[in-house]
Amino acid sequence: MNQLITQEDFASIQQVQAGTSKLFEKAARRNRFYRVLRNQKPMGVLVPNNVWESLIEDLEALSNPAYLREIAMSRKEKKRYSADEVKKILKI
Repeated sequence: MNQLITQEDFASIQQVQAGTSKLFEKAARRNRFYRVLRNQKPMGVLVPNNVWESLIEDLEALSNPAYLREIAMSRKEKKRYSADEVKKILKI
Protein backbone atom coordinates (compact mmCIF):
# COMPACT_ATOMS: atom_id res chain seq x y z
CA MET A 1 0.00 0.00 0.00
CA ASN A 2 1.33 3.42 -0.93
CA GLN A 3 1.41 6.39 1.35
CA LEU A 4 -1.19 8.91 0.31
CA ILE A 5 1.34 11.62 -0.54
CA THR A 6 2.98 9.35 -3.13
CA GLN A 7 -0.37 9.16 -4.95
CA GLU A 8 -0.42 12.91 -5.60
CA ASP A 9 0.08 14.47 -9.02
CA PHE A 10 -0.26 18.11 -9.98
CA ALA A 11 -2.36 19.79 -12.66
CA SER A 12 -2.81 23.43 -13.57
CA ILE A 13 -6.25 24.97 -13.53
CA GLN A 14 -5.91 25.27 -17.32
CA GLN A 15 -5.32 21.51 -17.63
CA VAL A 16 -8.43 20.85 -15.56
CA GLN A 17 -10.52 23.26 -17.62
CA ALA A 18 -9.27 21.72 -20.85
CA GLY A 19 -9.88 18.09 -19.95
CA THR A 20 -11.49 17.23 -16.62
CA SER A 21 -12.82 13.89 -17.85
CA LYS A 22 -9.41 12.83 -19.15
CA LEU A 23 -7.72 13.80 -15.87
CA PHE A 24 -10.31 11.82 -13.88
CA GLU A 25 -9.82 8.78 -16.13
CA LYS A 26 -6.03 8.99 -15.91
CA ALA A 27 -6.10 9.44 -12.14
CA ALA A 28 -8.52 6.51 -11.69
CA ARG A 29 -6.38 4.21 -13.87
CA ARG A 30 -3.27 5.11 -11.88
CA ASN A 31 -5.05 5.15 -8.50
CA ARG A 32 -3.89 8.72 -7.92
CA PHE A 33 -5.33 12.19 -7.36
CA TYR A 34 -4.48 15.66 -8.63
CA ARG A 35 -3.73 18.77 -6.63
CA VAL A 36 -4.98 21.61 -8.83
CA LEU A 37 -2.74 24.69 -8.97
CA ARG A 38 -3.28 28.21 -10.23
CA ASN A 39 -0.10 30.27 -10.52
CA GLN A 40 1.65 27.56 -8.48
CA LYS A 41 -0.85 28.08 -5.64
CA PRO A 42 -2.97 25.09 -4.54
CA MET A 43 -6.66 25.60 -5.34
CA GLY A 44 -8.12 22.19 -4.52
CA VAL A 45 -7.96 18.50 -5.24
CA LEU A 46 -9.39 16.43 -8.07
CA VAL A 47 -10.08 12.93 -6.70
CA PRO A 48 -11.47 10.09 -8.83
CA ASN A 49 -14.30 8.10 -7.30
CA ASN A 50 -12.28 4.92 -6.67
CA VAL A 51 -9.68 6.87 -4.65
CA TRP A 52 -12.42 8.79 -2.82
CA GLU A 53 -14.23 5.59 -1.81
CA SER A 54 -10.99 4.11 -0.51
CA LEU A 55 -10.29 7.26 1.54
CA ILE A 56 -13.81 7.26 2.99
CA GLU A 57 -13.50 3.59 3.92
CA ASP A 58 -10.23 4.29 5.73
CA LEU A 59 -11.67 7.32 7.54
CA GLU A 60 -14.72 5.35 8.65
CA ALA A 61 -12.50 2.58 10.02
CA LEU A 62 -10.34 5.09 11.87
CA SER A 63 -13.42 6.68 13.44
CA ASN A 64 -14.52 3.32 14.89
CA PRO A 65 -13.47 3.10 18.58
CA ALA A 66 -13.52 -0.72 18.54
CA TYR A 67 -11.20 -0.78 15.53
CA LEU A 68 -8.81 1.65 17.21
CA ARG A 69 -8.82 -0.47 20.39
CA GLU A 70 -7.98 -3.55 18.32
CA ILE A 71 -5.05 -1.70 16.73
CA ALA A 72 -3.79 -0.53 20.14
CA MET A 73 -4.04 -4.06 21.57
CA SER A 74 -2.30 -5.49 18.52
CA ARG A 75 0.57 -3.04 18.88
CA LYS A 76 1.08 -4.16 22.49
CA GLU A 77 1.21 -7.81 21.44
CA LYS A 78 4.75 -9.19 21.34
CA LYS A 79 4.08 -12.01 18.90
CA ARG A 80 4.55 -11.10 15.24
CA TYR A 81 3.25 -12.92 12.19
CA SER A 82 4.77 -13.18 8.75
CA ALA A 83 2.70 -12.38 5.67
CA ASP A 84 2.51 -16.11 4.90
CA GLU A 85 1.23 -16.87 8.40
CA VAL A 86 -1.45 -14.19 8.10
CA LYS A 87 -2.56 -15.57 4.73
CA LYS A 88 -2.78 -19.05 6.24
CA ILE A 89 -4.82 -17.78 9.23
CA LEU A 90 -7.16 -15.89 6.90
CA LYS A 91 -7.25 -18.78 4.43
CA ILE A 92 -6.25 -16.66 1.46
